[in-house]
Amino acid sequence: MPHMLLIVEPIGQRAERGREAGEAVYQRMLDFTAELQSAGLLLGVNSLGTAARRFAKRGEERLLTDGPFAEAKEMVGGYFLLDTEDPAVALAWAERCPAAEWATVELRGVGPCYE
Repeated sequence: MPHMLLIVEPIGQRAERGREAGEAVYQRMLDFTAELQSAGLLLGVNSLGTAARRFAKRGEERLLTDGPFAEAKEMVGGYFLLDTEDPAVALAWAERCPAAEWATVELRGVGPCYE
């Protein structure tokens, strides 16, 4: 089963950082992406925007909520999908991820929702 590294960051952190510092940390993330590609582990990667919408369906009721969500203190800011079944390999790469310095890197195996 592949593993995903989710970048979970505090809401508002990007705005507080400012453009110049933001571009610098983004470049570090691009460099990290290149390392994962060179290692042959990268299946997918993307940075996620700060705007969000939530959709749910309960019976016939459709619920659509536009963010920001007042109750949220964090947001998923991006992900790396790694081609490894070994959780230790995923953890080793999470430890190298620059985002661990300003966010939390959450590790999850990818697989069926019934396990």
